[in-house]
Amino acid sequence: MPEKRTLERARQAEKEGKAPSTQAGEFVREEIEHIREGKHGARSAKQAIAIGLSKARRAGVKLRPPKKGTVSDETRHKAEREYERAQSAKQPMPSRKRARATLRALKRESQATVSKTSLARQTRSAARRRSHEDKSLAARKAARTRAKNG
Repeated sequence: MPEKRTLERARQAEKEGKAPSTQAGEFVREEIEHIREGKHGARSAKQAIAIGLSKARRAGVKLRPPKKGTVSDETRHKAEREYERAQSAKQPMPSRKRARATLRALKRESQATVSKTSLARQTRSAARRRSHEDKSLAARKAARTRAKNG
């Protein structure tokens, strides 16, 4: 369950008209904090980000599931299911047994996966996959929204 302040920050971002990925960023930030605090670990920086995005979808952020071919079918189906469930009525919490099993598995993983160097490495590799045109469009959109919001 996400922390109250994370939900509030995400709702605030939604009110300000920010993109779903920006709203989801709050959940990713929370997950990275949890790993740094030692609450649990993750196998990689990618996994830490994925857990945060998953939490965001479950919390009702309108974050679309990944496109076909970008991630494994299993991951995509899971994201689709979480997205659909969250956009419909409120759903019950997952079973305690399942939640505990997930946490125990994550506790065995490393906390070094969210160090500044590993996150920087992940960021650079993600940026390398984007074309110059993509980055340019994103920068233009950011400039437009900055001007619009004053």
